[in-house]
Amino acid sequence: MGKLFGTDGIRGVANRDLTPELAFKIGRITAWLLGSDHNSPVFLIGRDTRLSGSMLEGSLTAGITSAGGEVRLLGIVSTPAVAYLTRHLKASAGVVISASHNPIEDNGLKIFDSRGYKLPDALENQIEEYYFNEPDSLPRPEGPQLGQARIDQDALNNYITYLQGISVPLKGLSIAADCAHGAVCRVAGELLQKLGADVMMLHDDPDGNRINVNCGATDTADLQKAVIDKGASLGLAFDGDADRLIAVDENGAIVDGDAVMAICALDMVQKDLLSKKTLVTTVMSNGGLDILAEKHGINVIRTAVGDRYVLEKMVGGGFNLGGEQSGHVIFSNHATTGDGLLTALQLLKVVQEQQRPLSELASVLERLPQVLVNQKVGTKEGWSDNKKIKKAIDQVNHDLGHHGRVLIRPSGTEPKIRIMLEAQLPEKSLQEYAQSLAEIIAEEQA
Repeated sequence: MGKLFGTDGIRGVANRDLTPELAFKIGRITAWLLGSDHNSPVFLIGRDTRLSGSMLEGSLTAGITSAGGEVRLLGIVSTPAVAYLTRHLKASAGVVISASHNPIEDNGLKIFDSRGYKLPDALENQIEEYYFNEPDSLPRPEGPQLGQARIDQDALNNYITYLQGISVPLKGLSIAADCAHGAVCRVAGELLQKLGADVMMLHDDPDGNRINVNCGATDTADLQKAVIDKGASLGLAFDGDADRLIAVDENGAIVDGDAVMAICALDMVQKDLLSKKTLVTTVMSNGGLDILAEKHGINVIRTAVGDRYVLEKMVGGGFNLGGEQSGHVIFSNHATTGDGLLTALQLLKVVQEQQRPLSELASVLERLPQVLVNQKVGTKEGWSDNKKIKKAIDQVNHDLGHHGRVLIRPSGTEPKIRIMLEAQLPEKSLQEYAQSLAEIIAEEQA
């Protein structure tokens, strides 16, 4: 059987990998599997600004309605807005047509269940089973049993109202906001202005030809310059579907997901709001988080790379703050997924309440030096069971000391193994250790 779902839904080049035919079948299968427990199943569909979005929206809608599901078209909205509205409106499921921060030619399908959570592996596997083996076996209702589609122009206001309700007034702050020509081009500025901030917008034209191109959370150069040139209090950068945030302080320095989590975790633990005094993040977050956490009695749990693994750990352990260095931050008391706007508002709340510049707040995170070596190999398989490689890794881990670590993982797309070292050592020393490991791995994995 083939594979459709990756770590964050189905993605591919639109009209080549992610075709209208594929979207139609996924719509039918999703409507059947997630709507069978409802007498009148309702499915929400939102999309970002990509040119292929309307094409895939039409096919997905046709698939869902052909299986008897009602579709409410939300138009251009963020991924976290769809997750929230699916739960709030008690829909059977929600689907986002977006490839997040990927290039403009890509697109994707992210599916949320009725609780607003991304689908578990078991349900994704079930969808794939139908897709590859039984695509035409599902019932085809007729007459009044067919589903209908309608445009829902009011739903997004519920999301905006919700965010306003968990925010603080932002009067006195001047904010530069980069919307990446994506899903929150209208919402971001409107919300920040309603809260009283003086807002300067960048890349806020909802243009699918320019989504994520030299802008947004993946390229903050324009935002950094704008903050400095305009003397703004800070900057906020969202990606195409606005499920992540990268901030910029008043000096133009980047405040990434690690720093945002550090700021918010300290604020929450001081207010006794950090559940079980625990922060969940991935193996890619800087070790400086662990050192900061130790000082303040916070436990750090690390997961595999991917916000879905962070969320799984949070839900399973009853934790309420987690995220990734890339800017996916999850406040589970308020949301079921990473939400760039929500994260921005939580960060701004700390800035306002403490009346301290973002640079000062972010300075609490003292990052450990890191080096990364990408070693080309003949095979990526079996390296973790190789005795010589394991012995070398153990020795380097010992030499790096208490807060040092070695992270080795194969590339998902290239014949390479990535070697990351981190420790309270000079970068030159780390580079030497990394190179020695690379040479051993190259020899053993030739």
